[in-house]
Parts: sequence; structure tokens; C-alpha cells
Amino acid sequence: MSTSILILLLFGCLSGVTTVLFGFGGGFVTVPVVAAVTSRGDAMHVAVATSTAVMVVNAVSATVVQARAGRLRRDYIWPLAAFVAIGAGIGSVAATYAGDGLLRVLFIGYLAVTIVDSLARGGFLKPQGEPKPLSTFTTTAGGVGIGAVASFLGVGGSVMTVPLLRRKGLPMADAAAMANPLSVPVAVVATAVYATAGSGPSGYLDPISGAALLAGSLPTIALVRRVADRLPDKVHAVAYVVLLAAALIAVAVS
Repeated sequence: MSTSILILLLFGCLSGVTTVLFGFGGGFVTVPVVAAVTSRGDAMHVAVATSTAVMVVNAVSATVVQARAGRLRRDYIWPLAAFVAIGAGIGSVAATYAGDGLLRVLFIGYLAVTIVDSLARGGFLKPQGEPKPLSTFTTTAGGVGIGAVASFLGVGGSVMTVPLLRRKGLPMADAAAMANPLSVPVAVVATAVYATAGSGPSGYLDPISGAALLAGSLPTIALVRRVADRLPDKVHAVAYVVLLAAALIAVAVS
């Protein structure tokens, strides 16, 4: 147990780094590690649920940090966040009916598609042109899709919102910053659903793992915010893809 707590603390620190730098809220870090250390048979459900709970705190904390830094732009956050919340309800309910193996396969598959798309399609590694506004279709249907996929897999919305905003011409730091408030509705809605599902007293949530992860992530968020602006844009984008690849390998081998 002590070894597992130490591992969770260390990965909690890593999730704090990814929350500030990439807007992940911890999803791609916390899902693999919780799935690996839990002894429950429904490991992926527990991992996804616990990830969303941790994400609530991490995303809110990082949102406050980014707001103080002046990186948040209302026109890219609202009303997209409202449609993301709608999709989150759909995705989290659907996940409670999905098998554990299916969740694992879909998690790996989604990561693989995202990595290939980021590398093969223009506009991510290097932004093209001046920032452009979101279309009505992207805000509505796109927002629902982002919320559904993110809550189903426990990854917040950053894996979709960061590439989306990046291809709208935003610097990597700004795209990652706005992924945090856009992850909040996913995390809140999904956590509420997962807490009332499953066989445990807290539903699918693992409070001990969640507390250990947060003990590592919250102090790290406060520290990393001081160096986040110093990362070169191209390095920032490449590091995002590398982290996705690491998460894919971690889930695959676990």
C-alpha cells in the first residue's frame, strides 16, 4: 500500500505539470497509474472515474492561475463550455454501461488517432496564420462531441480542445490555458455520474488514490505556473505529443 501511495504522489506531481503546461487536468497521467495500482476488477472504470474527480480540483486550480495570468479569452470558452457539459453527461452515462476491456481499447485507440492527427495534419506543431473564431457548428456539435468522448474516457477535454484551438491559430500556451476551464464541466458532470454508479460506497471513485494524486498535483501547479511561459512554442507542442505517446504505452502495457 505504501508503495502504491508513493507512486500516486509522484504521478500526482506529474499531473500538476501537465495540467498547467498542457491543460490535461491529469487525465492521461492519472488513468494509467490508477488502473495499474488498483486491485479492483473494474480497474479502468475506477481509473476513469477517479481521474475525473482529480480533474475537478486540478482544472479549477489551473483555471484560477491562468485567469490571473490573463491567458483566458471568453470568446473561445463560452458558449463552448455549455455544450461540452451536455456531451459530458452523455459520455459518462454511456461509460457506466461499457465493459472494462472496451474502455481500455478505446482509450488506446483514441490516443493513437490523436497522435497521428497532430503529426500528420498541419496547424498543430506550428500554428498557421492569425487566430480565427470558432464556428457555430464547432461550438455546438463539436462541444457535445468533445464532452462525450472526454467524459467517456476520463481525459477532460484538453486532448481535443488543445488541437482545436491550436489549429485556430492560438499559441500553444494559450490553447493549453483555455483547456483548463473547458475541462471543468466535463470533470464535474462525469464525477457526479461515476460517484453514483458502480458497486463501491463511492461508486467507481477511489478516494484514497484521488487524495494521493491531489497531494502531489496541487503544490506542483503552484510551482509550475512560474515557468510555463518560458517554454518555446514548438517545444511545447512537441512535448504535448510525446506525453500522449507515453500515456498510450503506459495503458497498453498495464
